[in-house]
Amino acid sequence: MDPRIDTYLARQGLAAKVQAVVPLTGDASDRKYFRVLLKNGGSCVLALHAGPIDVNTMPFVSVARLMRAIPLPVPSVLHHSNELGVLGLDDLGDVTLQAHLGAASPGEHAALYRQAVAFIAMMQQRGAALAGDEYPPYGLAFDVEKLTWELEFFVKHYLIACRGASLDEAARDAFRDEWSGIVEELAGEPRVLCHRDYHSRNLMLHSQSLFIIDFQDARMGPDTYDLASLLRDSYVDLPAFQVDGLIAYFRELTRGTKAARADDDAEFRRRFDLMALQRNLKALGTFGYQTTARGNTVYMQYIPRTLSYVKANLAPYRRFDRLRELLAGTVAELR
Repeated sequence: MDPRIDTYLARQGLAAKVQAVVPLTGDASDRKYFRVLLKNGGSCVLALHAGPIDVNTMPFVSVARLMRAIPLPVPSVLHHSNELGVLGLDDLGDVTLQAHLGAASPGEHAALYRQAVAFIAMMQQRGAALAGDEYPPYGLAFDVEKLTWELEFFVKHYLIACRGASLDEAARDAFRDEWSGIVEELAGEPRVLCHRDYHSRNLMLHSQSLFIIDFQDARMGPDTYDLASLLRDSYVDLPAFQVDGLIAYFRELTRGTKAARADDDAEFRRRFDLMALQRNLKALGTFGYQTTARGNTVYMQYIPRTLSYVKANLAPYRRFDRLRELLAGTVAELR
């Protein structure tokens, strides 16, 4: 256990009330999480950061305030210590949407995903009305620089580090040429508020409803970004008919709103597939980085599904013939 925990609990007047402290599985960040079980049956979660924090300037805190204003269900900050780098949060339990799906009935499964899609629509619509300098996401965007960095991250950490690809400068330039067309189109789209990592592991099932977590990196981006994250989720298989139905549901919810694009269904699907391609390539970069740079092999199991998404998103579009050829040269699954 991190020694800061005892100090923190004592300062919060909780030390005598604690029954147990249980470490929780962390995310891909440097934060560590612990559940504090209290003798009265209550609990909270402690998020331990790598060093001191300033709760008044933390993106997590200000974005949580924005999410509640929308309003979307997110955990509250119960107490904190800047010096110790600790946040005390609502305990939403252990059941992610990913974990729950195996036990859910078809009707419950469908209802939860419709709720998740409805949250995206709310975020985009109300997010536009709440834009202001006090919220960090409105000063950040998926611009050309950010999207390009993510694709170069894929080349470095998945193709080279994870797959052992040997890419000369000509091959690197060929990839850069392909990235250019993708990122310029995506960066040029009208921007809406995006969670940035909206998938089944960042949606918690608590009190019969979904709660959103890991939202501190929210920023502005295409209206397809969060939808692609949810429906082309590296952690979950969704049947094609369900994906189609949920895209149609999203279109129904957003039709006629200021956040909606006036394109037809085929054009929206093309934009969705383009966003999913970039998002899944970025995810492969993250999985490669976790595996090779941090020795965290848990993410390797999600690589095959993500590759299948990439292959499916490349196949229908002739514009990706050259990219498909480049990828197939190092990734056999994409041939």
